[in-house]
Amino acid sequence: MNIKKKFKGIEFKTLLFITVFNIGIILIIYLSELFIFNVLYKNYQINKVNNIVNEFNNSKEDVYVLAENLAYDNEVCISVINENMVSFNYNTMQNGCPLNKKNKFISEKINNFVSSSNDSEYYRITNPMTKTKGILYAVKKDNTNIFIYSNLKNTSNFVNVFQNQIVYFIILIIFCSIFISFFLANKITKPIREITNKSKNIGKGKYDTKFPKNGILEIDELSETLEEVQKELNKSDEVKRDLMANVSHDLKTPLTLIKSYAEMIKDISYKDPKKMNEHLDIIMDESDRLTILVNDILELSKVQNEEYLYNYEEYDLVKEIKKIIKKYDVINTKEQYKFILELPKKAIIKADREKLNQVIYNLLNNAINYTGKDKLVTIRVIKEEKDYLVEIIDTGKGIKKEELPFIWDKYYKNDKNHQRNVVSTGLGLSIVKEILNKHNFEYGVKSEINKGSTFYFKINI
Repeated sequence: MNIKKKFKGIEFKTLLFITVFNIGIILIIYLSELFIFNVLYKNYQINKVNNIVNEFNNSKEDVYVLAENLAYDNEVCISVINENMVSFNYNTMQNGCPLNKKNKFISEKINNFVSSSNDSEYYRITNPMTKTKGILYAVKKDNTNIFIYSNLKNTSNFVNVFQNQIVYFIILIIFCSIFISFFLANKITKPIREITNKSKNIGKGKYDTKFPKNGILEIDELSETLEEVQKELNKSDEVKRDLMANVSHDLKTPLTLIKSYAEMIKDISYKDPKKMNEHLDIIMDESDRLTILVNDILELSKVQNEEYLYNYEEYDLVKEIKKIIKKYDVINTKEQYKFILELPKKAIIKADREKLNQVIYNLLNNAINYTGKDKLVTIRVIKEEKDYLVEIIDTGKGIKKEELPFIWDKYYKNDKNHQRNVVSTGLGLSIVKEILNKHNFEYGVKSEINKGSTFYFKINI
């Protein structure tokens, strides 16, 4: 099983890829040498001989001097035969040149051209001694016959040695490439394997793991990203633990009271109707607290669900706010809360009416809970260039600057001793945050100590 995993691992696959790539390059070079190089060399030699012929035709220099210079400068062999059939050979000792040998095939070509009236002839021949292919160009000039020969295959000692030893050379290169590939694969994959092994600690709840860095940008970025993920998971776990502790506490408190007062009614106060009614009222209040808490937990779960579909419609926000405020008449009458409305005549918006109403309810409940002794809450809607700005303002103690980023977190309460006019679960602002995020509405809070807080959000017109 471990061997199979190793073959599937990034180190083996990187090693395999680099090795195959190197071998591929070597094979391309080898095949190029076998085929492309020979073709290019043939064309080069043919063009060179044509240029030499043009030199003989166009130059006024002495034929014998010119022949000697061209032969050695261009590494070809040249034979000049004068009208007396005397032969002058230049560079004919070079490897593969047949002009200095008595060869029936070459002699026949030379004799035929000398006796002919043709100004030039071109032959492709194979040296019978060396089996080397070449070209023989014959030209007449000033009562002389000039024969130029060039091999069509590179016969230099270096090329011959290279071609004979190329197999060993390739084997050596392959071994070197495997060694280099192993080194590079290990260099690249070692930090990735370390990151993989250490990242398993995150799954075990260990959030203090340090991930390695080796100077490769992508690997260093991966390490930094995983360290950030650790921090976020740690925060999430802390919030989760706090949430469970707080929810458990808020569930336990009303349940304890309900049980206690139920037992009291059963054992004592059932004889006194007045006391019994007081105890029943407490049981009902605590039951309401439980209902609100459960509903908020379910609501938060629902708005966080990616599959939940929002029902967007056009409606008058001002009209909706007035309906909501009407439902607070009981609090207004009973406890003398004052609601100041600063609203335009109309504000036509497009949103999920039910969800946006819930945002306003939650922000109003929050303002009622935290407003000052004047019991003043202001609801303001201002039409801006591209938005309707909705503000809900209280006159309470305000929120410390360092606490502002956390007030949208689940179950965060900046003051445990706030007014309990409306039951609070600590989930209201989290629900507000989720709904406004789904609408892509900008939102936030401004607060001054001992002056109050302004919660706001903007609705695109």
